[in-house]
Amino acid sequence: MGLGAMEIGLILAIVVILFGAKKIPDLAKGMGLGIKNFKKALKEDEQEEAKPIEQNVEQNTVKNATNDK
Repeated sequence: MGLGAMEIGLILAIVVILFGAKKIPDLAKGMGLGIKNFKKALKEDEQEEAKPIEQNVEQNTVKNATNDK
């Protein structure tokens, strides 16, 4: 059971009444920036977690190469 056109129109009308037409673009811009910053933070965390793994692989490769000689 999804939202119909009447329900969406009613929700939009209530939002316009509560916040005013001038505030809605500012709210949308703020939400967009928040989502962008959140995705950026997630990507940075993934890169930080990958660095120690890459360093361990490199160290083990160097140790194995020296032990093989």
